Amino acid sequence: MVQEHAPLLRALPSVDALLGDQTLRELVQLHGRELVVRACRETLDQARDDIRQTGTKPEALVQRAQARVRALTSSTLVQVINGTGIVIHTNLGRAPLSTAALAAMAEVGVGYSNLEYDIPSGQRGSRHDHVSALLAELTGAEAAMVVNNNAAALLLALGALAQGHEVVISRAHLVEIGGGFR
Repeated sequence: MVQEHAPLLRALPSVDALLGDQTLRELVQLHGRELVVRACRETLDQARDDIRQTGTKPEALVQRAQARVRALTSSTLVQVINGTGIVIHTNLGRAPLSTAALAAMAEVGVGYSNLEYDIPSGQRGSRHDHVSALLAELTGAEAAMVVNNNAAALLLALGALAQGHEVVISRAHLVEIGGGFR
């Protein structure tokens, strides 16, 4: 360590001193002590590096710690515009949901639900009961089944429509999706 930097390094506050700031105390209440302590330590580490590199006293440590808490707690997902020409693009979060669908999910999703529970009988139910009849009505089909991924849907469709027959697939479509489905 260069001796000329020693006074600046000694002048840095401790983590506890930073945590004494009212703003950071409020962040502890909001995000928990462990995360805010981490942000303070990282801020002080960066301040030490800055002193060693520039020889100048770092400013606004509380604000820098606040910014670090924001960085640690902010979502890395952001809304984007799909300009790819692919309607349901798997790298862009699949199909968008309508406001009504999101509101319905939020209403049920904040607590427990009867997803696989038949309330009248008090017995285990089927998650398909909630959507199969609606899908059959919407499509005019006799019955319907919902699965949660394209691989399952493809296997069901091929099993029903091409059982015992060969299925020709373009080489360009021979891709592997997560989990080894080809």
